Amino acid sequence: MSQVEKKVGLLRRSSSSKKPLKEKVVLMYDEIFAKEDPSKHNPRFWDELFLMKVNLEYLESKLESVDGEEVQRIQDNINSLFHHCVQALGEEHQIKVVNALQTLCALFRGVHQKNKSASGFDIINMLMGFDKAELRMKDLMESLDSLLCGDGSESLKSLCLKLLLCLVTVTDNISQNTILEYVMINSIFEAILQILSDVSSRGQHGYDAVVLLALLVNYRKYESVNPYIVKLSIVDDEPTLDGMGMVVHHALTEYNGQYKAKEEENQGGFFSTLTTMVGNMFIADADEKLSVQTNEAILLALYEAVHLNRNFITVLAQSHPEIDMGVMPTTPIPTTPTTPLGTTPPSLDAMNNPELPLDPNLQTSNLLITFLKYASIVIQDTKDEHRLNSARLCLIILTCIAEDQYADAFLHDDNMNFRVNLHKMPMRHRKKGVDKNIPCRPLVCAVLDLMVEFIVTHMMKDFPMDLYMRCVQIIHKLICYQKKCRIRLHYTWRELWSALINLLKFLLSNETTLLAKHNIFHLALLVVNLFNMFITYGDTFLPTSNSYDELYYEVVRMHQVFDNLYCMVLRVSTNTGQWKEPASKVTHSLVNVRAIINHFNPKIESYAAVNHISQLSEEQRASTAPGSGRNNAGDNQTS
Repeated sequence: MSQVEKKVGLLRRSSSSKKPLKEKVVLMYDEIFAKEDPSKHNPRFWDELFLMKVNLEYLESKLESVDGEEVQRIQDNINSLFHHCVQALGEEHQIKVVNALQTLCALFRGVHQKNKSASGFDIINMLMGFDKAELRMKDLMESLDSLLCGDGSESLKSLCLKLLLCLVTVTDNISQNTILEYVMINSIFEAILQILSDVSSRGQHGYDAVVLLALLVNYRKYESVNPYIVKLSIVDDEPTLDGMGMVVHHALTEYNGQYKAKEEENQGGFFSTLTTMVGNMFIADADEKLSVQTNEAILLALYEAVHLNRNFITVLAQSHPEIDMGVMPTTPIPTTPTTPLGTTPPSLDAMNNPELPLDPNLQTSNLLITFLKYASIVIQDTKDEHRLNSARLCLIILTCIAEDQYADAFLHDDNMNFRVNLHKMPMRHRKKGVDKNIPCRPLVCAVLDLMVEFIVTHMMKDFPMDLYMRCVQIIHKLICYQKKCRIRLHYTWRELWSALINLLKFLLSNETTLLAKHNIFHLALLVVNLFNMFITYGDTFLPTSNSYDELYYEVVRMHQVFDNLYCMVLRVSTNTGQWKEPASKVTHSLVNVRAIINHFNPKIESYAAVNHISQLSEEQRASTAPGSGRNNAGDNQTS
């Protein structure tokens, strides 16, 4: 049977002598779209309708094909269909309930697709009648709440969540979906929490429940009081928060595992290596990134949990064995249509298994580590808007974490060390693949590694300014915490300093191009102020006195970059124009760095001239510019 025939519910092909037969349910739909009340000649019409298998395609296409005049003509019948769907949700017969849920999905989708430009009130009026909308939606939400919290079948609960997700996502902008006002009034928040707190329900429906909650929280969140925001912010039930964390963790873990498997598949074999070698001759490495579908829905859920609920921060730190999703034993689950990588819910066995088999060879992990690995994949490629937004959301989540005192304490806890294998972008000057010799360190080291990796790998023509701003701000927040608590972190700070100086060099080299789109002085100011933090307060958080030697060495060695930056901002600040004020701020912030350069550079040049050395080694430079000299050169820090 052809696709067209299937859509209209034909039971046999048409011929010249016989009329095509249609499914009975299709004939009943046609009656609904006629002018008369379909139950006028058949009092049992609605009972019979919900015993028939729903033809979603046909019903939606009929709704989409209705024009303006016909809408007015059949509105009473559409309102009646909606009313009887809601009534059928209270039936004991499960087939009726299932068919009613599917019919409601078709109604919501079909009416919204047809009336994208219509106001929310017009859509409500067409679906259920504006005068009865409050009562209809109250009955609908109460029925869905009862089904979700009751002892019914899991498939029925799944359909309820699918209907709610359909209702929430029928508009491109969730805040323009006026029907959700009724979902705010008739809350299903407690039903969602019940699903997340129960191990069995979480395994079946946790993913949909978490995504639904994240979407409802975003309905007009800045325009009015959203009850879901208020309720989520005060949740303190440990099983519920753990359940939410478990769902997010397994979704991200499964994505990481799929990415890793695809990466290994692309790297394996002689032929693959040869192909890559030949491809490198013609294609830049930047174009070789693995194409994977990111999971913004679960990222949004993680953001809302971290941002709104301080109690959720503890969930990030809960340790458990690190499981390789690719090799973990699984139980058979029903086959489902294939979907893009990263958009499917995590496998049920992983979410149903709170106590996983312990192995001495397994590494300890937690939700934060899993998220850092996920973020290291996402931030690699920001060339299209979709991936740019995903990377932005990752950095916003990290900003929320860096601003939380408890999270900072955990990140810097020297007694809680982890080995975090971050994914790195393939580049010509370094080997491809993950470093296998990463030591166990406090988690803040992994966060700093991720920030350094981003800074080094995204200096490109289409410069992601806002991502760089967030990245440098995260580093600043972490260093402020270290200064405040006098934490001497054993980290390779030199890599960070080098990355920041190279960033300044890039801004200078591309001044004209970047200034046409961005305020580069704001970013330059943040970078220079980071150096001011190290110069002035480094004695409170740098691990050793040698760290100061390394800092001064880097500043003096790359003095040309700072000199050029000073010349550039001085030139801009002395001329009238839109960048005069931000450029002058950078000029003032360079006082400390220039004092160090002016103090030590003449000594180094004199030493080189006396000893007839054209280029000094690092040891020779350090001997002429000891870190103890900070008391003479670095005490002019400006706020």
